[in-house]
Amino acid sequence: MEELQSQNEIQTPRRSKSWLGVFYIVLSAFFFSLMSVFVRLSGDLPTFQKSFFRNLVAALVACCVLIKEKNFRLQKGSLPALLLRSVAGTVGIVCNFYAIDHLAVADASILNKLAPFFSIVFSALLLKERASWKDWLLVVIAFSGALFVIKPTFSLSESFPALMGALGGLGAGLAYTCVHYLGGKGERTAMIVFFFSAFSCLSMLPFTIIYFTPMSLPQLAFLLLAGASASVAQFSVTKAYSFAPAKDISVYDYSQVLFSAIWGLAFFTELPDIWSFIGYAVIIGAAIVKFLLSKTKHEKDVGTDELK
Repeated sequence: MEELQSQNEIQTPRRSKSWLGVFYIVLSAFFFSLMSVFVRLSGDLPTFQKSFFRNLVAALVACCVLIKEKNFRLQKGSLPALLLRSVAGTVGIVCNFYAIDHLAVADASILNKLAPFFSIVFSALLLKERASWKDWLLVVIAFSGALFVIKPTFSLSESFPALMGALGGLGAGLAYTCVHYLGGKGERTAMIVFFFSAFSCLSMLPFTIIYFTPMSLPQLAFLLLAGASASVAQFSVTKAYSFAPAKDISVYDYSQVLFSAIWGLAFFTELPDIWSFIGYAVIIGAAIVKFLLSKTKHEKDVGTDELK
């Protein structure tokens, strides 16, 4: 009896962590979609300047958290992963912001949502995490749904922004893989966010100075709002991938597609067509199937442990 109770106590934290991973990944998707809207509303400003202000707010917020904790020390052995996460994340942000400025908000969001696909690939290559064929198939299906939404034309005028958007997704996917690794090593969320945001700000500062464009008060306000939204999203996604591996929660990151479509309609009168709605249905369907498979697997594992 005591053994069974002990097993249930072990299983409950695992299930709680999985649910927390899903919650935080959806929360991050919501605020990342808001960030995209504010970036677009900030108007015709250099991409480097937008990236600088976006990360400046996040760096200040994370710094305040670390000051409150009175602990700026890194976990032993986490520096290489922090550097790789910062480089990949910086490339991802610059490319994503460029895509936001040159594509429809929903299209830029879809390209950035290649990140979950890339994160599973990088998790398999770098962290040796095993994903079942069902996991791979569901991510491919979700990615296919994303293609229904973006409807790539491969025209010369749109090919470069689309390529930049896809590169942004690759950078984000590698960054999320590093975040999951750092979470497993016990690195704090505030430190991961601060290190990345400070690194990105310092990287963008020279370009921001060289190509600086004077801003109006509304433009500055929108950039600060973009930074605030990104801060909440960054903390959320860092928490998400520290609670669960990419193969368990990455599909839920596609919820940003739905949020972006809503904002696109509300702020830019971008009405999705029938193909977009088909894409949304495919993505949501994949997420639901993933949830059901995870739930079935959890119940099976609990039943197996009880028989032992």
